[in-house]
Amino acid sequence: MVVVRGTVVATEDLVIDGQVHGTIELGDHDLTIGDVAVVVADLEAKSVVISGTVKGNVIGNASVELKATAKVEGDITAPKFVLAEGASLSGKVDTGTRKKA
Repeated sequence: MVVVRGTVVATEDLVIDGQVHGTIELGDHDLTIGDVAVVVADLEAKSVVISGTVKGNVIGNASVELKATAKVEGDITAPKFVLAEGASLSGKVDTGTRKKA
């Protein structure tokens, strides 16, 4: 299993199946958190799909989807939000229009 500590910045779509501690910034690209992944980080991407465990705030500039196996502790901001039956969320969800600073 791969463990990353620090800031992950990517200029293409990314799939995480290991551990990340820090931040993940993908801008206009998609982020997938696999079902065995453990992420302790704030996330920002165009679209975020979570199947694993995330502790941190999640920003999806287009959408955020929590699959049935997802466990999220943190706030979610996205114009489109999908929560599958069985997913766990401890935090608030803001589906209003996000304005970049």
